[in-house]
Amino acid sequence: MKNSVYEAQSGLRAQYKETPELALVTDQAHTCGIDPSDPFHSLVQSMTGGGAAVPFGVHRAVGGPYDAPCPGDLLCAALAACQDSSIRMVANLMGIELTALEVRVQATVDVRGAMGIQKHVPVGFQSITCDIHLKARAGTPPDMLEKLRVAAEGCCVVGQTLRSPPSMQTTLHT
Repeated sequence: MKNSVYEAQSGLRAQYKETPELALVTDQAHTCGIDPSDPFHSLVQSMTGGGAAVPFGVHRAVGGPYDAPCPGDLLCAALAACQDSSIRMVANLMGIELTALEVRVQATVDVRGAMGIQKHVPVGFQSITCDIHLKARAGTPPDMLEKLRVAAEGCCVVGQTLRSPPSMQTTLHT
């Protein structure tokens, strides 16, 4: 295979076993909108100092024009990207040659909770579904593909975070 995950990770694995604190990574993002008086649009930038600024907007279900991805779309995109990369990397480690891969994520929310209309309706997504459309080289045993699915799901950071959310702290700086 062209790009070997094993080769890319072998030195890192040894390093992290010897010095575990080196394995702690902090991902980050920040908003960097131009007009704070616009209630419906802004920009978010990941990888402080190096990432592209992505426009985002507000979904029409809560009164926005929905003319740019909303935060829920970005959450779905993060999960799709994480599942996709996990599948690709695990397939590479298992020696499975992928010929096609598409991950589709859908999340459903009842916005009455977010809008404070119904107190019994939770704020947040009530369901998330991930559909993986995958093709492997002819002759790949189906049990290997199931092992791939299970292993990739197990190491998908975004997916596992959604399954067992960490504590979250919000601080307002004025």
